[in-house]
Amino acid sequence: MNNKKPCYIWDEKLIEECDRLPAVTGRATMIHNLIEAYDILKHVTVVKSSLATYNDLKEFHSELYLDHLKKFTDVQDDYMTTAEDEECGIGYDCPPVSNMYGLVSTIAGGSITAARCLILGITDVAINWCGGWHHAHRFGAEGFCYINDIVIAIEKLRRKFPKILYIDLDAHHGNGVQDAYNLSKSVFTLSFHKFEPGFYPGTGSIDDIGTQGGMGYSCNFPLHAGYGDNTLVYAFERVFSSVYTQFIPDAIVVQCGADACGQDPSGGANLTHKSYSKCIRQVLDKRKPTLLLGGGGYRHDNTARLWTSLTALVAGVNLDELIPDHSHWLEYGPDYTLPLDATLVKDMNKSSYIEECIEKINVSTELFSTQKLPSNIVYTGFLCVVQPSNQSIVE
Repeated sequence: MNNKKPCYIWDEKLIEECDRLPAVTGRATMIHNLIEAYDILKHVTVVKSSLATYNDLKEFHSELYLDHLKKFTDVQDDYMTTAEDEECGIGYDCPPVSNMYGLVSTIAGGSITAARCLILGITDVAINWCGGWHHAHRFGAEGFCYINDIVIAIEKLRRKFPKILYIDLDAHHGNGVQDAYNLSKSVFTLSFHKFEPGFYPGTGSIDDIGTQGGMGYSCNFPLHAGYGDNTLVYAFERVFSSVYTQFIPDAIVVQCGADACGQDPSGGANLTHKSYSKCIRQVLDKRKPTLLLGGGGYRHDNTARLWTSLTALVAGVNLDELIPDHSHWLEYGPDYTLPLDATLVKDMNKSSYIEECIEKINVSTELFSTQKLPSNIVYTGFLCVVQPSNQSIVE
C-alpha cells in the first residue's frame, strides 16, 4: 500500500442506528468509544457516512421488501407480526423496530460510503464496523440482518473493480452474500465458518462451490466446534493464497465477524485477535483496495477489543495492553486489558480433516482454468438469463 491513511467511516447517526439493532444493542457506541479512547482516529481519515438512497438499496433488495420496511414507523412493544411480515423475514430473529427503513438506509449507507472511498482513490483500506450484515437476502431479513450492506457495497465497487474477492471470517456462513453471487464469476466468495448439525444457517459445506457459470467461484471451509488460532491461520494461509493466485481480484472485501472469538455466546469457536490479525495482514499484503466490515459479535467487550486491534493494525499503530480510562472502562473487567485470551475449549478439528478440506478446495479452484460457459446464458450477478444462441454473453 502507499502512504494514504485508511478511511474510518463514522457518523453519529450511523452509530445511533446501529445501536438500535436488537441483536447488538449499544455495541456500536462501545466499539467507537474504545477506538477513540486509544486515540487511533488521528491516524486515520474519518469520513462522514451518508444515507443510502432507495435506488442504492434496490441494487440488491426487492422493492416489495423495501416498501414493506417503510411500514414500520412506530413499533409498539405489543406489536404482533403478520403473515406479510414473516414472508419478509420480520419476526423471530429479526423483530420489527421503529423507523426500520431509516435504520437500513443508514447502515447500508455506511458501507456504500466506505466503498466510495476506495472507488475515488481516497484510500486503499476503508473500515465500517457498523456493516457486515451477511445473512439478509434479496426478498427479506434473516439471522439478525435486515439489510445486506455487503452485497450493495460490492455492487458499487464492481463499477470500478471488475473482480471482487469476498472473504468471510464470521463464525456463521455468509449465506446471503454467497447466494447473491452463486451464479457469478466476477465475485468470488470465500468463507471460514463453523459447520455443525443444527448450527445456523446450516449452509456452507465443503461441496458448496457455486452453480452453473459460478461453479468454482464459491469456496467454503467448514470448521468443527472450538476451532482456534492455529487452525484458522493454517487453513487461511493455504486457501487464501491459492484462491488469490487463481482469481486475481481487483479489490477485496472482508467481513470480520467477531463471534468466532472465544467466549462469544453465539459462536462456538475459540479465536483471539492474533488469528484475525494474521489473516488481515495477509490480505493487506496483496496491496489491493480493501474494505473491512463488521458483522457478528455478541460479547460486546471482546468485539470492541478485536475491532479496535484491527483498526490499529491497519493504521500502523501499536496499542498499550491496558485499556485507557473512558466511559465503558468498567465493562472490560476484571483485567481491563486489550488482548483476547483463548479458552480451554478443545479444538475438534483434527489435522487430517483440515488437510482433507484443503485438498478438496484445491481441486475445486482448478475449475477456474477448465470451466467453459454455455454460450446462451447471461450471468449478471443475481440473475441467470437464457438467451438465443445468436446473442452475446454479458458479464
